Amino acid sequence: MRGYRLLGRVTVSAAACVAVVFACTATPHAVPGRSTEPATVYVALGDSFSAGVALPPLVNPVSPGICLRSTVNYPSVVAGALGVTRFRDVTCSGAVMADLAGRQSDMDGSPIAPQYDALTVDTTLVTVGVGGNDIGLVGLGVGCINVLPEPAGRSCAAANTAGGADLVGETIEAFAPAYAEMIEQIRARAPLARILLVGYPTGIRPEGCFDRQPVWAVDAAYLQAKIDQLNAVMAEQADAHGAEYVDVATSSASHDACAAPGQAWMVGALPTDPGAIASMHPTAAGHRNSAQQVLNTLAGR
Repeated sequence: MRGYRLLGRVTVSAAACVAVVFACTATPHAVPGRSTEPATVYVALGDSFSAGVALPPLVNPVSPGICLRSTVNYPSVVAGALGVTRFRDVTCSGAVMADLAGRQSDMDGSPIAPQYDALTVDTTLVTVGVGGNDIGLVGLGVGCINVLPEPAGRSCAAANTAGGADLVGETIEAFAPAYAEMIEQIRARAPLARILLVGYPTGIRPEGCFDRQPVWAVDAAYLQAKIDQLNAVMAEQADAHGAEYVDVATSSASHDACAAPGQAWMVGALPTDPGAIASMHPTAAGHRNSAQQVLNTLAGR
């Protein structure tokens, strides 16, 4: 059965779309060059964490096209809460930063226009969540899976920090300028828009939960530290370039992949929720939380 890339090396089947592993509208504060009117034209950019990969109901429920985009992803929830006049959701599972400016491929192989093409001069709000694919976030998560307890197997933390270097950390720091360029590219196309960079949620608590998720404690700590580092880089670049950062990690900390069934907003390497679709991606509840954090940011909370 053919598989489709979501984030990093994780795939889903075309039939099941299951990964193999792990409201408020207050007027914003005035900022020079930014609209202070409630959002009327909203454009959502980003990867599978924004697209709501495989969460039913999908935009296209009969084929793997339209990027496995969900109609209950956080951009859709935000658009509904704001009552925007026009909403363009071009988020796409598997997207990397280059797909914002270049032509990408859909899950069924068909070409998709660059995500930046959705931006227009009358756009008043832009949310974007991207970067995880560029630094191999889910691929890192896959590499941290150990089905046997310590010391059997191999530690992903040890593998990535051998010799005193931090391979993933260095990749994240080198990627930082791409966020600055992205913000400027968005502003050039949508000069009056509020630009919100939406961070990644907490994936797994630092101490892990080996009885429920096959990740050693040392590797859970490393994996979450890299998620936190990517979020920190995103926040720094947003602040330095006149955009806004939406923190999703703090509010989702107790709803990570180790949380009890029904309480987890992140699907782990081993799904523990019967409604889970794609591992290492947010649930519908996780998207509702992300939407709330976006709305809080827009309201200045």
